[in-house]
Amino acid sequence: MYLIFQNNKLSLRLLDETDIPLLSRWLSDLKVLQYYEGRDNPFDEEKVKQVFFSKDPSIQMCIVVYENIEIGYLQYFKLDAESKSEYGYELNNEVIYGMDQFIGNINYWNRGIGSLLVSSMVSHLVSIHIAKKIVVDPQTWNIRAIKCYEKCGFKKIRLLPKHELHEGEYRDCFVMEYKLLS
Repeated sequence: MYLIFQNNKLSLRLLDETDIPLLSRWLSDLKVLQYYEGRDNPFDEEKVKQVFFSKDPSIQMCIVVYENIEIGYLQYFKLDAESKSEYGYELNNEVIYGMDQFIGNINYWNRGIGSLLVSSMVSHLVSIHIAKKIVVDPQTWNIRAIKCYEKCGFKKIRLLPKHELHEGEYRDCFVMEYKLLS
């Protein structure tokens, strides 16, 4: 298993096919789906294979491990020209990364692990991938995610109206940005 980083009790490793049952379990939990993918969109193992193992290879898909227990998922990617345009950075030549994550084991919610994960990933992207900016796009109603990102230094930059299909309707999202201070 390829380790991306370790920060004290938290580590991040690349996803592999042995993780299919784990992702399926998390993505069939209604409490998780409320925030990630939608409660009307559960994942069985076949759907996990189709969605996660046919993604663009430039998307780094990872498993979050805390105290040696697999608890969540994170993906990160360098924004290409199309993604930069989607987020309003079409005239920006800086290295910008995007990331998405969820804690799939709900026993690890409300323990500060999400903030530890986001801040650790920001440090990794800045130091290893030389990212100048990192963006996330939480849905505007997801106050938990927004507060986590703000705690980690992200700021709301712009609104993306009707950006993401969630539970049968297109939802507004914020572009939130972490900007490396020059």
